[in-house]
Amino acid sequence: MRKVLGYLLTPIFYTAFLVLIVFFHPIQWLCLRLGGYAAHKWSVDILNSGLVSCNYLLFNRTRFIDNPNIPTGRPVIFVANHQSMFDIPPLIFFLRRFHGKFISKLELAKAGIPSISFNLKHGGAANIDRKDPKQSIAEILKLAQNMQKKHWSAFIFPEGTRTKTGKMKTFSVGGIATLLKKNPDALIVPIAIRGSYQMVKWGMFPLRPFTSMSWEVLDPIEKGDMLVDEIVLAAEKVIREKVEG
Repeated sequence: MRKVLGYLLTPIFYTAFLVLIVFFHPIQWLCLRLGGYAAHKWSVDILNSGLVSCNYLLFNRTRFIDNPNIPTGRPVIFVANHQSMFDIPPLIFFLRRFHGKFISKLELAKAGIPSISFNLKHGGAANIDRKDPKQSIAEILKLAQNMQKKHWSAFIFPEGTRTKTGKMKTFSVGGIATLLKKNPDALIVPIAIRGSYQMVKWGMFPLRPFTSMSWEVLDPIEKGDMLVDEIVLAAEKVIREKVEG
């Protein structure tokens, strides 16, 4: 019965999702041209509020558990597990006060997806070519410098790819190490994402309705004298306990 409802509700979800990203594409362009970064970011935040709300068309529950212990005014590296492409809008909207930027695949920035590709190109993301290590490092270093100068933060999925089963993969150190090299005082903040892989359990069509999903911002980890490997392992451990425990 749930799958039958998925076939009925998924077209409604995708229609709303498509209308939002098409509608906000020229708005992003205008905001960037007329109001610069601040206006563009405002448009992106509003867009992602709408994209989060699309989940309700599937009767899905989107629960975001914030953490008041995360300070603003210093670089933050948000480290999260990755379960589906729908992980991203809640992170952008609910943590908008941190000006978080993603480390993303270059292909997405070049894909011509309304709003999404535009934001990746012009919103400050690090768009990396996984086949070109030099380009990837240069992009991440540029983001790291902007974190330092503009008090931006970064979102990173150290698993590299999305899980299909909910089981986490081992975290990679690379991107986090590069960000910390330029921002040694950055705070590492783990985020545990649960349930969103269930939304795409049957693939991208139909999407699974009546799915409970949560995003939980866990306690920050100060680098101190810890090695990068130790920080990443600590973040992976606390996220794994929440996701698989």
